[in-house]
Amino acid sequence: MYVEKSTLAGGTLYAVPYYVVSGLQSGPVFMIVSGIHGNERASIRAAKNLAELFIRGEMMLLRGRLVIVPLVNKKAYRKKSRGKPDLNRTFPHAGSVRASHPLSAALYRLAKQHSPSWYLDLHEANGLSARNPRRVGQTLIISKGSRASSTARQIVKRMNQSISNPSYHFNIRRRERTGTSRMAAERMLGAKAVTVETCWSLDFQLRVRYQSEIVHHFLRAAGLIG
Repeated sequence: MYVEKSTLAGGTLYAVPYYVVSGLQSGPVFMIVSGIHGNERASIRAAKNLAELFIRGEMMLLRGRLVIVPLVNKKAYRKKSRGKPDLNRTFPHAGSVRASHPLSAALYRLAKQHSPSWYLDLHEANGLSARNPRRVGQTLIISKGSRASSTARQIVKRMNQSISNPSYHFNIRRRERTGTSRMAAERMLGAKAVTVETCWSLDFQLRVRYQSEIVHHFLRAAGLIG
């Protein structure tokens, strides 16, 4: 196993690091992105922690390849803002095969280059989905008919078995929104794509833990880790 550090959007104002972890054996490609919205900090920390585990050799990738982009939108992160324009509305879609922002274009090119079988987009949101069905905090978001549906349901079940407070339970939400990273990965590249949403009102470290556990569950389901 080895880890290669590279730069997304190199030579531009948007340049940020990303990591490619190559497994001990051949296998599927799994891509994890976070920080498309700069104020969703627990998801960013979880992605950074994951990269650091592989860099330090504390976690092994048994097979396949893992691409991690821990912080996509550094400008929004520095401002502690969602970002303007909303980067997660600028990715390619059926009506427009080109991204409408240089950073989303660079991330999409990276995804296209690696052609992932799985694509996780880590986010955070307001409101607990267990209390209000209109909220998406504590959810896994997939599209209708998604090939990730069965795995997502299994992971929600596993997560909720370990969460004692029912208000903190995760739920599945089916949403399709043009221009999102997830929809571009699914519809344009054919990946099994999922958006992970923890709830802002929860303790920061708890949110980081939930994000990390969900990512580990997906990596195990794909056969990349033991």
